[in-house]
Amino acid sequence: MSTRERILAAALGAYGTDGYAATSLDALAAQLGVRKQTILYYFPAKQALFDAVVDEAAADLVKVFDAEASRGLSGINQVEAIVRRVFRLAVRRPELLGLVREVTRPGSAVAERLGGHVAPTFDRARDFLDREMDAGRLRRSDPSMLLLSLYSTVVGVATELEVQRALGMEPTLRATVGRRQELLRFLRAALAPRD
Repeated sequence: MSTRERILAAALGAYGTDGYAATSLDALAAQLGVRKQTILYYFPAKQALFDAVVDEAAADLVKVFDAEASRGLSGINQVEAIVRRVFRLAVRRPELLGLVREVTRPGSAVAERLGGHVAPTFDRARDFLDREMDAGRLRRSDPSMLLLSLYSTVVGVATELEVQRALGMEPTLRATVGRRQELLRFLRAALAPRD
């Protein structure tokens, strides 16, 4: 792994776990065993590093979702496959979804940057939902609102560990699998077409 890649990986972990404001270049340098000037050689400012991390994370997310969407599933089966993939991401790469959560908080200076990367994927997802509703495989609703609701619910359930702890839910792998199953039951009930 190159120095630049190591810096990006460490920054993703820090930004996705502690947030932008709580992450210092000095702390990143110490964690990496390099001087702060080494980071600044590759990224001339903290914001430039954050932008690069957002760009890399967005590219990773787009690849994951596009790969899952290309499987050719329909209706609720496709929705469930995406939910499962998000939960796998939450377990395997929690910093990635933590970064998404950080970037999409109110007042984020880079939300538009992330949005620019993922907008084509969201457009394809909205079009998919619309087609599946027209075909009667999903219950009719506003596809944009449904997509926003799915995003908020799935990412929230998969990543909001502090909220889960406050509600008495343990953030263990077993509990996470249980929450995923409960969420899938909820989504199936909400999205299945009415008979």
